[in-house]
Amino acid sequence: MNFDTILGFIIAAVIIFLLYVFIRSFRIVPQAHVFVIEYLGSFHSEWQTGLHILIPFFFRIAGKVSMKEKVVDFKPQPVITKDNVTMQIDTVVFYQVTDAKQFIYGVERPLAAIENLSATTLRNIIGEMELDATLTSRDVINTKITSILDQATDRWGIKVNRVELKNILPPREIQDAMEKQMKAERERREKILQAEGDKKSQILVAEGEKESQILRAQAKKEAQILEAEAEKQALILRADAVKEQKILEAEGEARAIEMVQQALADSIVKLNNANPNERVIQLKSLESFAKAADGKATKIIIPSEIQGLAGLAAGLKGVMEQDTPRQ
Repeated sequence: MNFDTILGFIIAAVIIFLLYVFIRSFRIVPQAHVFVIEYLGSFHSEWQTGLHILIPFFFRIAGKVSMKEKVVDFKPQPVITKDNVTMQIDTVVFYQVTDAKQFIYGVERPLAAIENLSATTLRNIIGEMELDATLTSRDVINTKITSILDQATDRWGIKVNRVELKNILPPREIQDAMEKQMKAERERREKILQAEGDKKSQILVAEGEKESQILRAQAKKEAQILEAEAEKQALILRADAVKEQKILEAEGEARAIEMVQQALADSIVKLNNANPNERVIQLKSLESFAKAADGKATKIIIPSEIQGLAGLAAGLKGVMEQDTPRQ
């Protein structure tokens, strides 16, 4: 191989290298990412989303940081409660990088730092609580851990949005005791509910009987009221009937008396029109005396005009003889 051939290879290699360097000088930053740029080993700038040109040998990308929220699940950590119960708790941390520069230069291995900080914080919080409070206060524990981690990671350019206790695993004997306690509690609640149900049932039965007695009493009362009203109306109707009967009888008697009086008056008028003589008057007096004698009176006063019955009878005969031709 001659010199010209070797020189050709060298020139081609240099051209390819320069072309590669030129192409690599153009960098595109994706959405929700930040590139940290160093100039000769020191921080220079942060590249945001878009197209950028990187000058080789002088500038370099120190780190590519995603600004998205991330979720990391840490393995279970042994913790001891205030009443000396050891249990395993694993946590889930939701965090987000807010400052790419501090994230790159603030701490070595940020996830390991967050894990260790989460474990120590969890031990401190659980150590101040008893087992029962630990099992029933997840929200309180989550809030405390989140607040402490968020303050501690600010200088690392990390924002801890939320921390959740994924699992709380007490020892097996504690779990067995809790299961027995829960079973006894469920049985107690069952008995309480059954007793309350029986109580309510008895109350409802008693209230139903009470309402039934009240309704029967009201029905009886209303029936008596209606019966009294009916009796009252019947008495009123009977009284009205008796009243009407008496009124009618009185009116009939008055009418009869009126008719008798009218007939008597008519007879007197006829007698007056007939111009009766002394003998006719004596005869009428005798008829009246006969009617009076038929009554219940124990004493009868006989007028002097009719004491001579023989003379009156003779006179009556003569009158009848005189009146006969007139008819």
